[in-house]
Amino acid sequence: MSALPTTRHDTIRFPPGFLWGAATAAFQVEGATTAGGRQPSIWDTFCAEPGRVVGGHTGDPGADHYHRMPADVALMSELGLGAYRFSVSWPRTLARDGLDFYDRLVDALLANDIVPCATLYHWDLPQALEDRGGWAERDTAFRFADYAESVVHRLGDRVPLWTTLNEPWCSAFLGYAAGVHAPGRRDPAAAVAAVHHLMLGHGLALRVIRAGAPVAHAGITLNLFPVLGDPDAARRIDGLQNRLFLDPVLRGDYPADVIEDLLPLALPIRPGDLEVISAPVDLLGVNFYRDHHVSSTWDGLPHPEWPGSEHIGHPPRGLPVTDLGWEVRAEGLTELLLRLHTDYPGVPLYINENGACYTDSPTDGMVNDLARRMYLEDHVRAAHTALSAGVDLRGYFAWSLLDNFEWAEGYTRRFGIVHVDFTTQRRIVKRSGHWYGRVARNNGIFP
Repeated sequence: MSALPTTRHDTIRFPPGFLWGAATAAFQVEGATTAGGRQPSIWDTFCAEPGRVVGGHTGDPGADHYHRMPADVALMSELGLGAYRFSVSWPRTLARDGLDFYDRLVDALLANDIVPCATLYHWDLPQALEDRGGWAERDTAFRFADYAESVVHRLGDRVPLWTTLNEPWCSAFLGYAAGVHAPGRRDPAAAVAAVHHLMLGHGLALRVIRAGAPVAHAGITLNLFPVLGDPDAARRIDGLQNRLFLDPVLRGDYPADVIEDLLPLALPIRPGDLEVISAPVDLLGVNFYRDHHVSSTWDGLPHPEWPGSEHIGHPPRGLPVTDLGWEVRAEGLTELLLRLHTDYPGVPLYINENGACYTDSPTDGMVNDLARRMYLEDHVRAAHTALSAGVDLRGYFAWSLLDNFEWAEGYTRRFGIVHVDFTTQRRIVKRSGHWYGRVARNNGIFP
């Protein structure tokens, strides 16, 4: 079942200066995985293991953004986007001239009046660090700070918005507990250790940004979800998905009930760590795709991504779903933003990812992705509802600018507002992209 189209004729306006952009991630779009001396990442290794990724797909060709970046930036400008959220490939920066690409990217964005918004880590840990234990080892947090220093030294004079980590829940629990993302480990203790070391890495990198780009705004990006259903099940999943990451950053401590739920697994906290992690942030990036509906009755399916709460059920509600089976309920975005405004006040919010996976293909040179276009409108309206209720929301980034390598799904799933033919690399702006471009140019919806 797909989202059903609706017809609306009301106008909504966003505040002056509201930032409209689109987002990508380095491994998903850049391709060129060996160009210029780029080193292997955990995703290169994961893709090379049979059965890990649908179709045996790899990070090449991606959307070949590494070679086609100038044209992609020109396309953003034509669409009227005001910002581009990209991630820096840690393995690419290990090459002698590895940061040159990002120098050129930032300059091209600024030349087109597009705000560059950099994410330091979007899941592509250098394989050499994983060979030494990866995020399960404390030293990785300090190597991340070293990497951050090299990036900020090069780009900090021109990039005004930074996030340290993207979705550490995925890095820790999908990568180290469930094993469905790189590095493909199934070790709950390693996953819990990874949570803390990712949080420590965030705090250390934030210090680096403060020192190297003192006028920039910096924070972290989390994938957050309203969790509905049986009270204890909802408490547990909300704890693992949301509060385990929000609380140390914004309250200076991990939630006690979650620590108890995780026993006998233990967060490897050392004296002084929480002071580093909880240094004030200038922004919180919110990635939203769906909410969670949970039950205390186990559904019989394995849920290794929820250590200590594997017995929780996730029953469907009969709602419209995307092609990934994710239920669509735009009201959840409003509820989430209001919850953050109430429970974690005083932090400016950016919706750093929001989008939907639907099958689409060109017909007569057009891509009529009505379901995605309606998904975006419903969620833009949901964001506006929260903003009108007093939420300090500063921007919205559609996921994704381009069809890309969708992690373990390979090239079989499409989120882009721009269609990419992965054989020819031809770009076609989809119906959703044309609609979103009008919203960005008009700073609102004007039917």
